[in-house]
Amino acid sequence: MVHADASNFEQGVTKEDAYEQVLLQAEGLFTGHNSNLGNAASLLWHAYKSLPAPSSEVNWAGFYVLDPSSSRPQLILGPFQGKVACQTIPFGRGVCGAAAQTQKTQLVKDVEEFPGHIACDGDSKSEIVVPILSGPEGGEKKVVAIIDIDCAVLNGFDEVDQKNLEQLADLLGRSCDW
Repeated sequence: MVHADASNFEQGVTKEDAYEQVLLQAEGLFTGHNSNLGNAASLLWHAYKSLPAPSSEVNWAGFYVLDPSSSRPQLILGPFQGKVACQTIPFGRGVCGAAAQTQKTQLVKDVEEFPGHIACDGDSKSEIVVPILSGPEGGEKKVVAIIDIDCAVLNGFDEVDQKNLEQLADLLGRSCDW
């Protein structure tokens, strides 16, 4: 039985331990369910808020998903925590579009230095975007969504964030009904 306590993180927990809890809770929450992005956004939001700076300065955590109705590849806003956000992002545009087009994580220490950055929230200073891939077993994988996390300070993310968010993206790619 899913319980709201899954979003409780011990104050002062290490980043590695917070991500371990996110991944364990996510795996439990996702088992037998096909729509998991809302709970994943909540887990991430509460994990970041339990950590010291810079992680506690995360000001947006959520998802953009592939828009099935568009003739050109683009992302549409999915579940998130934070301020109101951009609703559509074409592949190749901004940090999210770059991650979708290249199928590679974008770890951006200063968004002002990223060519074509889309400033949905002017308070965001750094960002990490991780593509979520899905496809048939043994077949070609395609981008179905992206994880997008923004931080209100420069250098808000590091390799620990990248490694663990890529693990979460892999879990989501296998656990959702895309």
